[in-house]
Parts: sequence; C-alpha cells; structure tokens
Amino acid sequence: MTFSLYEGEMVCMLGPNGCGKSTLLRTLAGLQPELGGSTSFSALTRTERARRMALVLTERLTLENTSVHDVVAMGRHPYTSFLGGLTVQDEQCVAQALQEVGMADYSAKMFNALSDGESQRVLIAKALAQQTPLILLDEPTAHLDLPNRLRILRLLHRLAHGQGKTVLISTHELDLALRLSDRILLVSGQGVELDTADALLARDAFTPAFGMDVLHPLS
Repeated sequence: MTFSLYEGEMVCMLGPNGCGKSTLLRTLAGLQPELGGSTSFSALTRTERARRMALVLTERLTLENTSVHDVVAMGRHPYTSFLGGLTVQDEQCVAQALQEVGMADYSAKMFNALSDGESQRVLIAKALAQQTPLILLDEPTAHLDLPNRLRILRLLHRLAHGQGKTVLISTHELDLALRLSDRILLVSGQGVELDTADALLARDAFTPAFGMDVLHPLS
C-alpha cells in the first residue's frame, strides 16, 4: 500500500475485521516489525520515532496509584533525562495537554477512578504531551457510549484542524467517520483507497470492501 497523509487533517481508517488496520498502526509506531515491505520510519531509533508519532491503543490501562497528571507526563518520556525528571517546560506541556482535552480539573485524580470516556481523553492528552506531528489511534471510541464517541471524534477533529496535527484513526464508526473525517482510508481485501467520503460514496467503494451494503443494511 502507498498513501500520503497531510498535516491539519483527520483521516479515519475503515475496513472489515482482520484486514490489518491495527497491524498497520502498530507497524508504523514501531511496536512490531514489518510483515513485508518497509516503512520510511524503519531507520529511526525508538526514541526518534516517539518524537514523530504518538500511538493511542484500544486496551484500557490498569495503573494502580497513578494520577492523571502522571499518566499524561509519561508522554514526555522521549524528552526527559535519564532520571526521568520533569522540567518546567515538561510540566507546561502536561498542563496544556490536559487543558486541550478538558481534563485540567482532573489532574490530581487517580486514573483508575475515571470513566471510560474520561480515561480515553487522558490517553489522548498523553499523546498531545508527546508533541508529535502525527497521532495514531486504534479504536479510540471502543466501549464508549454514543455521546462520548462523538466527543472524542470531535476533539480529534479539532486538534487536527486547530493544531495542524496529522490524525490517523482506526475505527468501526462508519457513520461518524463519514461526517467528521477529512478523508477515509478504506482497507480491505480489495486493496487500499484513500479519498473523501463523498468520492468513496459516489463510486460505492464500501460495498465491495465490506462484502455487503453497509450503508443500507435493511435493504
């Protein structure tokens, strides 16, 4: 597959289960080796890659006795000294990231005491504190109710357009992706297509990708 992502846009990656969405994100982030081919990030060290992209995974973190502030501060790891101490600039980055996601008042709370929606916003704040131009998210709205799914995707859209971030999201939220994404990366056994929602709809690209008419499930 070959495709380009641009700053200031939110791209939603859609496709059936097993088509390789999570594998692609993990490969780009350096969490697993390429199954074939290569990526342009291959020559970078783990720290160098961590300064270029942040990854938010689906799995819920279980952190005992860890505050929201400390979770977000983990995003500063690529920039801290060997001892891991935070500078004044690091603390400012943490505070700003919490402010961006509307969690500034939760800084001292324990992470495990948060709701699913709140914890997901904290993990996005951790990615923001990492200060990377590219943010990758694997199913960031999984296990959330509709209002929180909408809040998360609106937040990511605002971060892309307001801060010039490149945001790539793996998601099954077809309806929200069609409305909120700048472009859609459609991955399936048919290949890879990256285009606007209107263009993909115009040529009915979703039916062969999913093997059924997902836009009119009752027809």
